[in-house]
Parts: sequence; C-alpha cells; structure tokens
Amino acid sequence: MTRLFNDPTEFADEMIDGFVSANAQQVRRVAGGVVRSTRTPDGTVALVIGGGSGHYPAFGGIVGQGLAHGAAMGNLFASPSAQQVESVATAANRGGGVLLSYGNYAGDVLHFTQAEQKLNAAGIPTRTVVVTDDISSAPVAEKHKRRGIAGDFTVFKAAAAAAEEGYTLDEVVRVAELANERTRSVGVAFSGCTLPGADEPLFSVPEGRMAVGMGIHGEPGIDETDVPTADELASLLVDSLLAELPDGIHSPEGHRVGVILNGLGSVKYEELFVVYRHVAALLQNAGLEVVDPEVGELVTSFDMAGVSLTLFWLDDELERFWRAPADTPAYRKGSVGAVQQLDPSEVQEAEAVVIPEADEASQHAAAVVLRAIDAIATVVDDNADELGRIDAVAGDGDHGIGMQRGARAARVAASEALALGAGAKTLLEMSASAWANKAGGTSGALWGVALSAVGEALGDEDAPSAAAVSAGITGAVDGIMSFGKAEVGDKTMVDALVPFRDTLAREVDGGAALADAWKRAADAATQAAAATADLLPRMGRARPHAEKSLGTVDAGAYSFGLIVQAIAATLVGKTV
Repeated sequence: MTRLFNDPTEFADEMIDGFVSANAQQVRRVAGGVVRSTRTPDGTVALVIGGGSGHYPAFGGIVGQGLAHGAAMGNLFASPSAQQVESVATAANRGGGVLLSYGNYAGDVLHFTQAEQKLNAAGIPTRTVVVTDDISSAPVAEKHKRRGIAGDFTVFKAAAAAAEEGYTLDEVVRVAELANERTRSVGVAFSGCTLPGADEPLFSVPEGRMAVGMGIHGEPGIDETDVPTADELASLLVDSLLAELPDGIHSPEGHRVGVILNGLGSVKYEELFVVYRHVAALLQNAGLEVVDPEVGELVTSFDMAGVSLTLFWLDDELERFWRAPADTPAYRKGSVGAVQQLDPSEVQEAEAVVIPEADEASQHAAAVVLRAIDAIATVVDDNADELGRIDAVAGDGDHGIGMQRGARAARVAASEALALGAGAKTLLEMSASAWANKAGGTSGALWGVALSAVGEALGDEDAPSAAAVSAGITGAVDGIMSFGKAEVGDKTMVDALVPFRDTLAREVDGGAALADAWKRAADAATQAAAATADLLPRMGRARPHAEKSLGTVDAGAYSFGLIVQAIAATLVGKTV
C-alpha cells in the first residue's frame, strides 16, 4: 500500500514536481507534464507520449535523449487532458511535427485525439500511433481493441530512435506502426495495487492464486490459477506469446527478438532474474536470438505485485533502433552525445486570461452557476470513496479521485471567473477547461464537454431562461454521446443523462419552473442510474470484465445522479 502522501488528490502533481526537481538536467516542467530540458535540433520530429501517473518509469521517466521529447502526465491511472497533451506537444515541437503515442485506453484516446485535432489546426503536423500489445485484452481478430501495457516501451523506443536519426514524420509513424505490430505482451498479478488514501486495493487475488492477463491500471485478470514456480511462470508467459506470432512470421526459428521482463511494482529484481533465467532458455530452445534484453521496471502499476513479458520481433531497422543509445532519468543505454541545456529565456510564458464582457443579468446568473458548481464539488467530496469503490468492481477505481480533482478545479476556476466579472457562459467555459484539465480520464473529458455545452446555451448576455438551460443540457448530451460514442444501455453516464435530458425538456416545455423541472429530471436520472446495476458494460475498461459489474451501478451514472440532485437543491428559490 501507499504510505507517503499528503492530499491524495494532489499526489500526482506533487510527484511530478519532485521528479522534475530531481532530474532538472534532463527534464523541465510544463503545463500538463514534462519535456526535455536539453536542446533538440530544429526540424526533428517530437515524440510525445503519456498517460496516467502511477506507471513510473512511464511516462516522464523516459523523457530524454534517445527517447521521448515530452510526456503528458495525468492523474493516477487517469489519462491527461487534451489541454495537457496540447501544451506538452507545443512545448516539445521543434518544427518537424509531432507523433503522439500512448496505450489504447478510452480516456487516452479521447483526449489525445482531441489534442491531435487542435495541434493540426494550429499548424503543427501531428500524427498518432496507439499501442496495442496486450494479447489478453482482445482476440487476434480485434487487435485494434487491445490495451497497451509494457509494449509501450518498444514502440516509444523505436519511434524515438527514428526521430533521432532525422526521419520525417511519415517515416517515424511507419516505424512506430511496425514496432506496434511486432510487439506482444502478457502479464500476471499476485496482488492488486492501492492508490494513495485508499483503504483497500483496486482488486485482490486469493492467497496462493495468480491473476492472468490483468491490465496496468489494476483491471482484474481474465483468469486465475495457482501461483506457479518461477520456471512454470516463465513457461506460461513464453508459451502464451509464442502461440501468437506477428503477421509474416510463421515460425520462431531464426528470428531475433527484443525482450522485456517487466516488474509491475512490488516484485523484486532478484525474483525477476530467477524468472528470466528460464525465459531465456525457453526462447533459445525455440530457435530465437535474444537482443539486448531488459529485466526490471519499465511500465509499472503503482505497487502491484506482478510481472509481464514482452517480445519485440525485430528486423534490421527495428534492431538498430532497439540498440540505439538513450539517456533519460529512468533508462540509459549506450553513450549519447553531449547536448546543451535550454536557456530559461527560451521557455514560452503562459498567456494571461482574458474575460469577455458580460452584462449584469448574466453576471447574476454566473453567481447562481457558481453555487451549483460548489454544490457539485461538495457532493463529490462526500462520496469520493464510494465512487472509487464502485469503479473498482470492474474498472480501475479512479473515478472518485478523478471527479474530486475535476470538481475542485472547476470550483476554483468558477470563483476566479466570477471575481473577474465573467458571465454565465465564460464562467462555465473556464470551469469546463479546469475540470477536463485537472481530472483527465474519460469522465474529465465528458464533464468538460457538458459544462461547455451548457455555457454556450446560456451566453454572456441577458438572464438565461429555463428553455436555454434545457437546450444546454440537450447540447451536453449530444456532445457527450458524439465524443464518447456511448449509447443508452452501454452502462455508462449516458444511461442517466438521457432520461435527465428528456424529463427536463418535457417539464420545461410544459411550463414548469426550472427548479421544479430540474428536480423531476434529477429523480429520473437517479432512478436510471440505479437501474444500471442490471446492465453489462459494453464500453471502457469494465468491458473485458463485464460479469464482475453485474449487480453494481455504473460509477459515472451514479455520480451524475448525485450531482444533479445536489444542483436541484441550489435552484430552489433561485432565478437563472
């Protein structure tokens, strides 16, 4: 378990600050993560990686010469926001374009895709390669749905080395895609991981048993078996990976592979070496030549006790990149050339916030909205532990802490906006940006979309009507369903959102006052959220463990119900 922390919601930020302080010769802090503190030649393709914190050395620990140019670092086990990714990529860009690469998780896909669109629109050519190496997370026919686990590292290493050699963006993308296609991983766990402030691990494994196929965010495994000997584990891992060869490879005989035996957080290096002893023998017996094996921690899962094995099937080009030198805070290979430190004067300062003008009526409405956001933050704080517990049943357990970070950030941003004279639209837009940026993860992106849509409907002029609020909710639902691709019945936040929208619209159209209409809609959302206990998830990290969630409500739907009920209480006697 995690023993050393202050406020759990600030753990990731405080960790990054300490990491940068300890490694200032290689990395520097930017909004959203870290970039190299050393000079990169102009025209070089910038590799920007990222994901949730809690996986060190991934992601910040492998920023430096020969590896990544920047890392967007989200909250613990939560994807960085689009704003964070965009900020890191802009800082890392040296004129050769940007390659974004990350593990295939729903929140990461949402945020990185949004950032890619913004970067391209800003004139920075940007491409994406998503890592899908985990053979346990989807069958061969659905390789595109697989998670990225320790195989992240082989893709990052190959792409970064190609960029160091001066490859163009198109060529770096080709290399990264080939590396991903030729990478396969499988993992096991003996115990779950415990996030800072949590009383229980995200999942548990019975004494004497081992979970097979778990994910790096604490997702439970897809099978269980008795804990084997070290040699038996080596055989299980090697046999699993040799049973699925990359396209174009028909037999292991005569091929070269890069190998990673990766510790997930609590397995000692000595244990890994005992396992690797038999892994190496098995690979040799299969006719494989092992090239520069890595044994240690490269992509962890906080304090999880577990191990993963990765095979990286090499050709001449990929082998050159696999062997290429690198020098980062957590990973070194060979000898790199001397580089200059960036001068502080070269670091671009953040632009000052500009508040659009708003009339008195909209400023009054903004004050009501602030009270609603304050109520959101309060109810989320009061229920954060329960939200995390619900989410951990079949997911990664970060919903409570993510919602806390988002709601608290939105409250601070809303307070600052109101003090600067913002109207309802601007206050909600600033709150939306703060929520998405601080929370990260899928829920952070979706709540950012929701608040922005409501703000657009309310505007910064005149007192918004009940019809405008209803239209804003309709826009929020449309935006969330378009952005997140979920539908009613998928066991997501949408299952509570749609009944809320429909009931609110019907009541407002029938002439009900906003407070009354909102309360009836909130009751409908609460009932719909409770009904998600009977559904099986069809999206997100819970999907591979659908049966585990039967009988438990969806965390996103449940938190939405709590939030709209809290807002209902603030609207009594208020005019918006």
